Amino acid sequence: MSTTEQENLQSRLPDPTPLFPELGEIGGAMVKATRNGAIPQSTVGLVQLRGGQIVGSTYHTVRQTGLLRKAGETEERITAVASWQDAPYFTDAERVALELVEAVLTPNPFGERVPEELFARASAHYDDKALWTLTLVISQICFFIPVALVGKPIPGRPPGKNYSR
Repeated sequence: MSTTEQENLQSRLPDPTPLFPELGEIGGAMVKATRNGAIPQSTVGLVQLRGGQIVGSTYHTVRQTGLLRKAGETEERITAVASWQDAPYFTDAERVALELVEAVLTPNPFGERVPEELFARASAHYDDKALWTLTLVISQICFFIPVALVGKPIPGRPPGKNYSR
């Protein structure tokens, strides 16, 4: 795609905030809840990047990758999120967080999406507040996934400028 074609990209839907002003409050509350210090911000970014990858959202993968880079995350860790299972760059706590987002977003034809065994491993790394925070981190990306997949905001543009209609 040429630079001109990229500049001419348009979202499917207009910016929703004029239609639903409360979205700013909801988004702000989600950010505040997920930045409570119970889990590292790097884990938040990695989990949300993996969520975007799982659902095939270019908007979210570009956004989360940019945020991780801005926060000083290494290229190796960012790139390896797609293949985290055998990548040597993640802590055990990060691995279980990535496994949780996959469990939530991937159907399991053989049982629960988050089985007791996975929850027990997560509980070994995170206390109750951290587990709730991690759950809210996954909830936050799940809240915005339909916005990206249906509305198709422009990847790479700053918030507020990622809608062209």
